[in-house]
Amino acid sequence: MIAGFAVSLLLARITPLHYVFLTGHHVLFMATLLTIVLATAGYNGWVVIAFGAVLLGILMVSLPALAQPWTRSVTGDNSIAIGHFGTVGYIAAGAVGKAVGNRRGHESPSTEKLTLPEGLRFLRDSMVATALSMALMYVILAIIVLLRAGRAEAYSAFEDGATSVGNYIMQAVTQGLQFGVAVAVILFGVRTILGELVPAFQGIAAKIVPGAIPALDCPIVFPYAQNAVLIGFIASFAGGLVGLAVLSTWLNPAFGVALILPGLVPHFFTGGAAGVYGNATGGRLGAAFGAFVNGLIITFLPAFLLGVLGAFGSENTTFGDADFGWFGILIGSAAGLPSALGLVLIAASGAVILGLAIMVQKKLVDGGWDPAPGRGVGGTGDGDTAESAGNAEGEVVGRSYPKITPPVGAPTPPAHIDFD
Repeated sequence: MIAGFAVSLLLARITPLHYVFLTGHHVLFMATLLTIVLATAGYNGWVVIAFGAVLLGILMVSLPALAQPWTRSVTGDNSIAIGHFGTVGYIAAGAVGKAVGNRRGHESPSTEKLTLPEGLRFLRDSMVATALSMALMYVILAIIVLLRAGRAEAYSAFEDGATSVGNYIMQAVTQGLQFGVAVAVILFGVRTILGELVPAFQGIAAKIVPGAIPALDCPIVFPYAQNAVLIGFIASFAGGLVGLAVLSTWLNPAFGVALILPGLVPHFFTGGAAGVYGNATGGRLGAAFGAFVNGLIITFLPAFLLGVLGAFGSENTTFGDADFGWFGILIGSAAGLPSALGLVLIAASGAVILGLAIMVQKKLVDGGWDPAPGRGVGGTGDGDTAESAGNAEGEVVGRSYPKITPPVGAPTPPAHIDFD
């Protein structure tokens, strides 16, 4: 992990891929995956460390670059990149959104453009809408469990149990509201990161990696389309259920492929981010269908990944996000060949990924390619919402937003004080 981070900084400095991957836990997870796959193939420790570090470093600068044209359609500039190993799911969501959101000249509206009656205007606050939607989902599921499993088993679903039907329902409501609160905390945290980390990052850009762009965890895109996060979560979870049905009815009986149960955590984070990417290129349809495809991806790939994890896979333990799946299968398949040939193919795989990323950076990112022209930042369809602020070097020039008129009766702010 440490050697891989050093390799990534070296590549960020000497190649056009000036991305610094800052999602530490995902770096640890990918390092663990590479160690398991290479060690299972029988390579000695030094080979595992050397090849694992180089491959990890390549991924840490290449995958943000491959996703950057789609990320820029969300953020509007090159000030940040996505540093999360669900990249294939996000690119797929953006591509699906582009395909389904602009058919026959009709542009699917953004998830953030909601027309609501006057009495429901409070739902325009995405945090309120998320909390109420999750509370409703919890209540519906709680009622289904109560009817099918009976009171005793249903009451035991909560940590402290339940004393009555009313108490049981209220605990379900509370759980849903707590989910909404947790999402609000994540969003406020992301805004803090955007406001504090990105300017502070200029020190690294000046000293270690000139022109560096921070690659951050997937919730970094949540504030750009908050309604799309909820739609993406639900659609991705639905994709996971459909994938589970395919596994259980066909792939498991025919080929013995493991069953992957949809997990709320990966589907919320990767599905929510996929919804934002899909919305940026295809509006509401893009958010729903793009996240649904992401749900299928993170169901099928972990199931097939088990085959190259050796004893780790024999315990039915796998890695959930998309990039762990496809890259683990690629490296594991190459490592299964005779020793020298396997190492050559592994090295070639890393070189191809790095070369592809450099090509995408030069042709698409630096060339200003927009996968969703005319949709504006985040797929709002309003090009005036925020000005594009990145240049070919990825430097931030500036962004502008329309000022919000103070409410009636608001106190007059104090006069500006110049301390110079």
